[in-house]
Amino acid sequence: MSLVPPFTKETAIKKVKKAQDLWNTRDPTAIAKAYTEDSIWRNRSSFLQGSDQILSFLTAKWEKEKSYRLRKELFAFSEDKIAVQFWYEYQDSHDGMKWKRCYGLEDWTFAEDGRMRKRQMSGNDVEIEEDQRWFVNSVDVNDIEISEAHW
Repeated sequence: MSLVPPFTKETAIKKVKKAQDLWNTRDPTAIAKAYTEDSIWRNRSSFLQGSDQILSFLTAKWEKEKSYRLRKELFAFSEDKIAVQFWYEYQDSHDGMKWKRCYGLEDWTFAEDGRMRKRQMSGNDVEIEEDQRWFVNSVDVNDIEISEAHW
C-alpha cells in the first residue's frame, strides 16, 4: 500500500501511525527525511524552513524533552492534507525533570512523493504528576484509553 496522496481514510490512518512511530524513535536524522528539503514548519511560536532547521529544532527538542512518548490520531483528511490530534508526555530537563503532557493539533500538507512539505503544530503543555501519566514504561501508546475529556 502506497502512503502518498491522494489519501483514503485507510492510508491517512496508516500515515499518521507511521509518523507516530517515527517520532517515537526520537531520531532527528531519520525524522527529517520524512520532510521535503524545503519543508515549511510552524511549531508553536517557531517558524522553520528546510532540512537543516528541522534537524536543529528536533535535536534541541529532545535535549529538553526526555522520556518522550507520543500518540497521534487522525482528525481529518483530504487528498493531500491530514489533520492530527496528538498527546505526548515528557520530562522537562529545563524545569527540574517535571513530567508534562502536551495536547495538540497538527495539520500536514504532502508532496506527491509522500513526504511532508508543510507542518503546522499548536500545542499546550500541562504539568502532570507521576501517577497521572498514561504512557508509562513500555506500554503501547495505542492501547491507552484516552477519555473524551482529553479529546
